[in-house]
Amino acid sequence: MAASHIRVGTFEYAAALGDPTLLPALLDHTVARHYPAVAAADDKAVAFLDAVVERQAALIARWMLVGFVHGVMNTDNMAVSGETIDYGPCAFLDTYDPTTTFSSIDRDGRYAYGNQPGIAHWNLARLAESLLPLIHGDETTALDTARAVLATFPERFQRHYLAAARAKLGLTTEEEGDAALFASLLQWMHDTRADFTSTFANLAPLAEADSPAPAAAGDEAFAAWCGQWLARLARQPGSRADAAARMRLANPLVIPRNHRVEEALSAAEAGDLAPFERLLAAIRAPFADKPDSEPYRSAPPAGCGPYRTFCGT
Repeated sequence: MAASHIRVGTFEYAAALGDPTLLPALLDHTVARHYPAVAAADDKAVAFLDAVVERQAALIARWMLVGFVHGVMNTDNMAVSGETIDYGPCAFLDTYDPTTTFSSIDRDGRYAYGNQPGIAHWNLARLAESLLPLIHGDETTALDTARAVLATFPERFQRHYLAAARAKLGLTTEEEGDAALFASLLQWMHDTRADFTSTFANLAPLAEADSPAPAAAGDEAFAAWCGQWLARLARQPGSRADAAARMRLANPLVIPRNHRVEEALSAAEAGDLAPFERLLAAIRAPFADKPDSEPYRSAPPAGCGPYRTFCGT
């Protein structure tokens, strides 16, 4: 399903073999397959590294903003094409908590939800190390060049993340306080153990309502946040109904909820594929407000306990 299976680990392996012809051949092949626009660059290895950094920054931002936890982000599971691959122990957040980890082998939380941007940056550093002989013949120059490219990852990630965060809040203009507004909602979600997907999905109706007070009743912190958010919406062109329409295209109603995945797996193991087919139909249209997707929108029932995933799930 991926465009290829060329990974950061592929470049590490090629570099480790010590064959002076292999690494350039791999770079040429990968550029031709995934990044033809950089084929004519004077410093092809540098241009390739820069392009991979950009794609990974965009990908990880998208993961974070739908609550996706890959689960095993080693360099062999990071495709240089910028696609999500080899995510056997993946799962999605229910309650919002940056320390969330699901994979049974991730005992120390290295690949926890909130660590994913940093791990991507670390993986990209391994790619840069592998490319050093192709970046420049002088090791110091090669290191300085690679570090300069790697240093752009945090800013690129934040740019993609904030752009998508604004979309989730229905914002079309940019203000300095937008990042803090989004972060304060996440903090409220963390403090109250709110459901990640449902919280964002419920914003569109609040934007359309005459007043969010009924929905925010009994929660002063959320009511205060709603006031700030609605004031922010009022400072941009367009109606609140327009903003709600945009939010419905940015905030999924349905994700593959962990308890629903387990339900489908258990039924399939017993020979009944119907629950799987229904789940698949729902997640194929994650933004659509359809009656048959309603059962797949809710958080897990009380008492489900911690969720664990395994390589090969």
